Amino acid sequence: MIALIIGGVLVIALLYGVSIYNRLVKLRNLVQEAWSSIDVMLKKRHDLIPNLVETVKGYATHERETLENVTKARNLAVGADSVEGKEIAEKNLNQAMVNLFAVAEQYPDLKANTNFQQLQAELSSIENDIEKSRRYYNGTVRENNTLVESFPSNIVANMYKFEKSKFFELENIADREVPSVKF
Repeated sequence: MIALIIGGVLVIALLYGVSIYNRLVKLRNLVQEAWSSIDVMLKKRHDLIPNLVETVKGYATHERETLENVTKARNLAVGADSVEGKEIAEKNLNQAMVNLFAVAEQYPDLKANTNFQQLQAELSSIENDIEKSRRYYNGTVRENNTLVESFPSNIVANMYKFEKSKFFELENIADREVPSVKF
């Protein structure tokens, strides 16, 4: 009778361990899927930036340094291969893009250019998609990290070398700026 109880407890513990393992695998795959979605959005953004730079170049020929900075920042962002690397590169690219749009503000003909407006609208749409993808990714990372660190699932996670994932934080400079109100 005692052997049956011990056997039952072991079977339940084994099934619970298998359940945790399967959940860890599922969350790891969701994190990878979410990162892939961010990567696709960032690639779209990176592909759009050269067109935007070329459009600005046609109007703002003496703003060479700003245009070169955007191009360099884009190339670094394309070449980044880790979450941390992409995070840093994208922050630099965001700053370069803010500078580019500040330059564009100085050229009324450029701001009125249909091509520039269309590219700016596309970029804005992609930025929104990146933000949604980033939220989804960070949500799956949070779930994964909670399971990897929580007891008793951390025992299974350590046995099979499941690791915490890194969050992807992009600081939107426009969110920090205080809007100016003029009367």
